[in-house]
Amino acid sequence: MRLPNPHFTNCPFENIFKPTLPKHFMKKNNKITIEKINKYHNLTSKALMIAKKAVAKGKEKQAKEIFLMVECYLSDALHFKEKKDFVNSYGALNYAHGWLDCGARLKVYIVTDNKLFTV
Repeated sequence: MRLPNPHFTNCPFENIFKPTLPKHFMKKNNKITIEKINKYHNLTSKALMIAKKAVAKGKEKQAKEIFLMVECYLSDALHFKEKKDFVNSYGALNYAHGWLDCGARLKVYIVTDNKLFTV
């Protein structure tokens, strides 16, 4: 039995990472590969392009700040990838996409694609 997380008792996403497939279908995924880096760099870049076209009226200043942070983290990810430091590259990509998700949740830009954003 899983006990509720006392810090996030009202979080609607508490079980978001709960596997939906039986364990024998789950492949061990503990490696950060160049393919994974490329996949998530492309995904985040695509999400950034969509967000830039969907800025909510009156939220331009906030969007500009978010987009700057995303672009910096994407640049960091490429730098780490070139150095073959895949762990930090993947980490930078996660931060970049986290900024995009935050803007989406706060309605800084109006997006509906739940494959690219947490909406």
